[in-house]
Amino acid sequence: MTARKRQGPLDGMRVIDMSGMISGAFATTMMGDFGADVIMVEHPNGGDPIREWPQKTEDGISLAWKSLGRNKRCITLNLGSDRGRSIALKLIEDADIVYENFRPGTMERWGLGPEDIHTVNKEAIMVRLSGYGQTGPKSQKPGFGTVAEGISGWAHANGFSDREPLLPPVSLADFQAAQFSLQATLMAVYERDLGRGGSEEGQVIDVSLTEPLWRIFFGEVEAYDYMGHVRERTGNQHPSTAPRNIYETKDGYMTMSASNQKIFERVAEIIDKPELIDDPRFEDNTTRVENSEPLNEEIESWTKQHTTEEAIDILESNDAIVGPVYDMSDIFEDEQFQARDDIIEVDDPDVGSIKTFGLVPKFSRTPGAVEFLGPRHGEHNEEVYCDEIGLSAAELSDLESKGII
Repeated sequence: MTARKRQGPLDGMRVIDMSGMISGAFATTMMGDFGADVIMVEHPNGGDPIREWPQKTEDGISLAWKSLGRNKRCITLNLGSDRGRSIALKLIEDADIVYENFRPGTMERWGLGPEDIHTVNKEAIMVRLSGYGQTGPKSQKPGFGTVAEGISGWAHANGFSDREPLLPPVSLADFQAAQFSLQATLMAVYERDLGRGGSEEGQVIDVSLTEPLWRIFFGEVEAYDYMGHVRERTGNQHPSTAPRNIYETKDGYMTMSASNQKIFERVAEIIDKPELIDDPRFEDNTTRVENSEPLNEEIESWTKQHTTEEAIDILESNDAIVGPVYDMSDIFEDEQFQARDDIIEVDDPDVGSIKTFGLVPKFSRTPGAVEFLGPRHGEHNEEVYCDEIGLSAAELSDLESKGII
């Protein structure tokens, strides 16, 4: 069984995705966008929980699923059954990558742990996502991204100093874990196929939801160890650079980052406050960070006198680094997003013609493609089971009647 022909740099790579929800699914969505043949395995009863997320069409179809499930072939399989296990191992025989995000120990209990997988395919790379990782005293605890956002230090550092810790409005821990797992997957593929000596053996990648989000706080481990520093909430201000903030305008808001000394001095001149340059409170980035509140007040007293468009035009004409604060309707209208094909239109049998995310990032020679959006539950059962692993129509019917697929 070989991976079907696809467009993109990962053409020829076969991925068996046994993960649900977001972290593993987003990683495999990225792989599918760029050419991997992703076969997503869902339980016969109900399927992935994202299928039930809002916003939904009049027919009850989740648009979140249409986005997250795109470019994946969807099959159903009860991995906890003996017959399901043997079929899963048959699927894995020719796979490059296997993703799973069950609670640690579950795959081993089903006879689908690393040893079982490497018995049928020594080259397979197994990517395991879980709340806390496969080891440690908390490994057996259930973990969602919300909990990871709390214990990673992210929620404590996010928000304003006079208010409670703030969770992100997106599944940030899951998306961060997805990016780390995707990076690790491609590192493992390199080591296996192209690395010095070429081991020709797969390995197991252990990704928690907590650690990738914690890892982005660079310098904070060192600062705590060396001086006991704990990062606190600073709102829209960066704890290490100033000025950097969201500023109110006459008709809305705008963003600006001007910590570089020359850029700060240009901004001071532009807003007709050159005296800020020689003010000892603002003489360099360190002092500006210490006095960011009065500095922001000085800047905002100017931005409030102008519309967002006027303020941005004036500042950009003097090489300041500024921008608007967009919602999705603004993004749809923005010429930069349009020029880069960041929003594309796809025909879908369930919802008709609909716009979706374009491919990010852009490849010059091997661009990927969005062939289709999230399929129906079990849509590709016959294609995968009969056409590719050789089950007969009678066997397929029998498996369906027994709830195995």
